[in-house]
Amino acid sequence: MHKKFIFVAITTLFLSLFAKELFAVSLQTDTISFDDIEFTDITEDTSTNTDTTQTDTSNNASTQKQPAMPGAIKAEANVSLWQIFINGLLFGFAAILMPCIFPMLPLTVSFFTKKAGSKAKAIGQAIVYGLSIIVIYVGLGMLITIFFGSDALNALSTNGIFNFLFFLLLVVFAASFLGAFEITLPSSFINKVDAKSDQGGLIGIFFMAFSLALVSFSCTGPLIGTLLVDAASKGERLGPAIGMFGFSLALAIPFALFALFPSLLKSLPKSGGWLNSVKVVLGFIELAFALKFLSNVDLAYHWNWLDREVFLALWIVIFGLMGLYLLGKIKFAHDSDVQHLSVIRTFFALVVFAFVVYLIPGMWGAPLKSVSAFLPPSATQDFDLSTGISVSSIPNTAGSAPKKYAEIFHERGTPKGFDPYYDYEQALEVSKQIGKPVLIDFTGWNCVNCRQMEANVWTDPRVKNLLNNAFVMAELFVDDKTTLPKDEQYVSTYSKKKITTIGKKWSDFQASKFNSNSQPLYVIVDGDGNVLVPPQGANYDPQNYLNFLESGIQAYQNRP
Repeated sequence: MHKKFIFVAITTLFLSLFAKELFAVSLQTDTISFDDIEFTDITEDTSTNTDTTQTDTSNNASTQKQPAMPGAIKAEANVSLWQIFINGLLFGFAAILMPCIFPMLPLTVSFFTKKAGSKAKAIGQAIVYGLSIIVIYVGLGMLITIFFGSDALNALSTNGIFNFLFFLLLVVFAASFLGAFEITLPSSFINKVDAKSDQGGLIGIFFMAFSLALVSFSCTGPLIGTLLVDAASKGERLGPAIGMFGFSLALAIPFALFALFPSLLKSLPKSGGWLNSVKVVLGFIELAFALKFLSNVDLAYHWNWLDREVFLALWIVIFGLMGLYLLGKIKFAHDSDVQHLSVIRTFFALVVFAFVVYLIPGMWGAPLKSVSAFLPPSATQDFDLSTGISVSSIPNTAGSAPKKYAEIFHERGTPKGFDPYYDYEQALEVSKQIGKPVLIDFTGWNCVNCRQMEANVWTDPRVKNLLNNAFVMAELFVDDKTTLPKDEQYVSTYSKKKITTIGKKWSDFQASKFNSNSQPLYVIVDGDGNVLVPPQGANYDPQNYLNFLESGIQAYQNRP
């Protein structure tokens, strides 16, 4: 039974890193706006359109702010916090299997059982011990929030410097798990805290929990760091605290559970080399996860390092090595010899190699919908065997006039098979000329929900046909770092900030005109910029999106 438990725990953590695909469709959100705070607090991504756009905004403010649906945005925020909590819970259960924590389970529970003198008292002390663990880790999450502030956390999701630092940080964590070194805290500090645990009463129990947190930091540090990075990058002000609550709850449950039922300790597997194998597997996963943050920077700053096939090649190699490790074909310094393959190890290796085989067709253009949110846009694919042509060779079918910013976004940002405009004013002019509504797509290089929508909804033949033939599409990238020409830079009348990049321009335009900074946001307007139907965010049901588009077409045809 314990082997099944270990397999489920490890597999669950592996799948949790792809939670945005494996959880329900609605469990995803990127940058969240709250109706009870001012958007002017957002310093990194606030931007606005040109003066002409600002004038148009003021003339239509009441019309366009009405459909912003703050209640729906709040619901997305709550869903995102739930996702952070679940991720924290999964990371916490994984931490239990770390070599620094797992052997402590029987020792700690036995200590409470013997010292308390009675079962009831032992249970009470174990519960206090578990609550102390929760208080310590939640306190760490709150400190992260207080130190950075909600505005800074909101900016992390698109900030190139932080994303690159996160990439380096996760690589360091991966190296630690693979055995290159251990991340430890100063021994003098640990000894001082451990001395406090000798005190009696609740204070002593609290410092026992604090000692566990410090001593196990070499194992839990990378997991905590990864969780905090992921929670902070979502921009949620309570994200780090919620993540730590989930993590600490999962960590505290076994101590209370085994205190309630000490006989269960006999069913635990003995400590051994398998604990280090868990660390190494997590190290490979950390390394794969780190590439997503590097991809964010690569896309936003147009380095063009990690095209889709390069990203996939690295993932194929990483998970291929993980599979070979599980089979015992490669070994690290701290690993024990694998005398024979257990059933659990073989089964997990099959899962990993199956995932590798699934990734391989993506090298030649397969959509890989289940992991599309993690991959760079399909437009970065240099060659696609499904069409037999280079993505960059798709002709411009939306009009003969040169498209502003097309040289920046078309070949790397736009999904293959589409040919939108990238400037709002230009899209409105074309709308007036050809008599079609405008579909505004507020998107971003780092928007995982946008990639999921493009891979799972826009590829539906009915949706694709409407987008290409019934609308003038306008893709506005809110996180692009391209500097605007000097004569196009200005101070926003909305945010009072100087607008210096394309991303800032469209981000503040979205916030000021549509009262939202959530991506993706789809808005259907006429040639004068009037909103025709309530805007819609990410919804991965093609029929829902089709209904949304058809309602926009109907409203455009029925306008006065």
